[in-house]
Amino acid sequence: MARSEGARVTGADTPEFEPESDRVTRRIRDEILDGERGPGSRLVERELAAELGVSRLPVREALKALVTEGLVTPRPRTWAVVREFSATDLADLDEVRGALETLTFRLAAQRSTRAGLDRLREALDAELAAARRGDAVRARRAAADFHEAVTALAANELLSELERTLRSRMRWVLGRHDDLLAVAQEHADLYEAIAARDVPRVDSLVLNHLASGRTARAEHLGRSEE
Repeated sequence: MARSEGARVTGADTPEFEPESDRVTRRIRDEILDGERGPGSRLVERELAAELGVSRLPVREALKALVTEGLVTPRPRTWAVVREFSATDLADLDEVRGALETLTFRLAAQRSTRAGLDRLREALDAELAAARRGDAVRARRAAADFHEAVTALAANELLSELERTLRSRMRWVLGRHDDLLAVAQEHADLYEAIAARDVPRVDSLVLNHLASGRTARAEHLGRSEE
């Protein structure tokens, strides 16, 4: 049976209602994070509604949500643009990411559980497989899933709340790299260190991961501007 656009399927194949505004938000968010809508692209309510086959109301709600997530910049009346992250924006994100991820990965190593490690391994395997195929979209999505799984392993609710608040912006940052296999291998090394509860090695690997991520992003953005 075909599934309606307003429903999602749970793990038990039971349809779960999804508000249309949530579906539209998810669609536009994915297109921004996957690079289909580049920085500065116009997001016009009327045009998006026609493209997605919905009324303008869920589009309006979606744009408001994406403004809150930091992916969209509002403009007067009924349109917006995909956010263009400035050098200052990126520096701010780097500072916050550095502080949060250093703590997150350390706690994950100290508090890891078998179920949590299984979830982390699943994200890693998906990333490695996609990277080997050269599937950039799936590899980058899986890389972000890996980081979210690490946050879950850290077992700190306040840290999880902060991660959810910053998730879209952090996913954008994590998606600005081109060497898919290099990132996946760094994640594989981190997985092994977390599974071994080797906190000093985790600390060292995180610092390297953050530094290489900044370099990869600069190279990616440089190529995009050429």
